[in-house]
This record gives sequence, C-alpha cells and structure tokens, in this order.
Amino acid sequence: MKLSNDIITIEVAEHGAELVSLKKGGREYLWTGDAAFWNRHAPILFPAVGKPYNNELHVDGKVYPMKQHGYARDSEFKVIDKGRLRMKESSLSDSYPYRLGLEAYYRLDGSDVEIKWTVKNLDDKEAFFQIGAHPGFILPDYEPGRMFNGSVRFYSKEGKRINPTLTSGLEDGNRVPKGANNFLLHETPLMPNTFAHDALIIEQGQVGAVQLYDRHCEPVLAVHCPQAEAFGIWAPNKEGCPFICIEPWCGICDAKGFTDDISKRQYIHRLAPKESYEFIYTIQLY
Repeated sequence: MKLSNDIITIEVAEHGAELVSLKKGGREYLWTGDAAFWNRHAPILFPAVGKPYNNELHVDGKVYPMKQHGYARDSEFKVIDKGRLRMKESSLSDSYPYRLGLEAYYRLDGSDVEIKWTVKNLDDKEAFFQIGAHPGFILPDYEPGRMFNGSVRFYSKEGKRINPTLTSGLEDGNRVPKGANNFLLHETPLMPNTFAHDALIIEQGQVGAVQLYDRHCEPVLAVHCPQAEAFGIWAPNKEGCPFICIEPWCGICDAKGFTDDISKRQYIHRLAPKESYEFIYTIQLY
C-alpha cells in the first residue's frame, strides 16, 4: 500500500502492516531492512513489548509461549480502506489466551505521518496486552569508524527538553535495576559504543518525544508519542551500523525473574469484552 501527498510518500506492507518506506523529496528516512544489521523496518510490537521472561506468559495458572515483541509483526493484514489495514483472523495466535483484533491506520499531514493502531477485545472475557512501535531510521552521512554520527534529544510530554533517568538496564533481553545517577544528556551523542549494553530504556512516562539530529547538529526527524509509558532507543551493537530505532511503547519487557500473572506485568493494559484501545504516534520529518 502506497500513500503520498505533495511532500512525502510512504509504503506499508500487508505482512505485519509494517511501514517499509518513508520518503521526503526523494530521500529515504526509514531503515532499509538490510539483514546484515536488522531485517525489519518499523514493526508493530503486540501483544507483548520486549521479551517476556523465559519467553513465557503466565495466565490464570497456565503458561503460554510468547516470543519477544509478540506475533503481530509476523502476521498477515489486509487493506480495508485508504491507509487502513486489519489483521486477518487466521493470524490470531493459537498460543495467546485472548482474541484481540488489530487495525493499523496511516495518515499523512504535510511532513508528518500519524500512525494509529486500534486494539479490540473480540473475546467474551477481560483481555490483557501491550503495544508499541519500533521504527528504524537511517543516520544521514553515516561513516563507519567515525566517533560521532548524530545525536538524540529528549522532550517531556509538555515539550520541555529533559535529561531522562535510566532506572533499568537489559540482561538477556530482560530488565535489571541500574544504580543511582544514571541519566542521559538532553542531547545524547550517538557513538560506536552507545548500544554496547543493548537498548537505552526510559521508563515512567518521562519522555513524550525524541528528536534525531545528524552529525552537523541539523534536525532530521522527531518521534512524538505523549501517551508513551516508556521509550526505547536502540541499534544493533555491530560495527558500521548506520541506523537507529526510536521506539515509543505502551508496555515494556519483563524484569528478570518475573513469573507472576500477566495482570501483574508492568505497563499492562486490559480491555473489557468489545472494548477498544488506541495507540497513536507521529513521525515528523524535517
């Protein structure tokens, strides 16, 4: 599916309802999906964000397998209207204890792309889930071996520049506590070792927007998501990696050792039967 206006053009795949191209003035902003580094572009994280501990969810005393970031990113969708896709019934996971529908809607507004995902509880019981975004963006004029290839700036939900605190790190994909005084500069440089210990995880709703700058300190784009409960900033820790992911989440990976019921997962969301939930974020191109 392709959408365009006089300024930008996007393409969305039916597999995973994933944004796979984002161009302005002929310039590609979205990561290409080169498997040498990461074979995705901007997957939907649903119904789990991050890695459940031991890749398991515990529901009412039973254990269900759930891989990192859930199953939506590998599910099939169909186009139902301009800019709108719906997950096929055949893609509902047999290993997940709830029937949840998912629609993806992409809308262009000048140089902005608004992305809205709607979750609906199709079950006759209360259902639990998480949802989040994982878009990757090309670093302009990237050169392997250069110490500085850009930076990110952090903003509160009110638009104020902030130095967010990191309360957790990652160990085998799960959260472990960090010590005191772990904070990011309000302009954090992107260096070869920035992601040596995996993603930077910013919790507790500290951040409402993240802005990407190139190595000349010129703005490239911003990701806005005031409803985000957490943000992840990540790139594979591989030499020569020329992109960065800026990820707003309503959910988060499990803490290491967590084996409690799904209802106790941090940043879990629940829906009554037939109830819906909307997750919205915007990519603003400069």
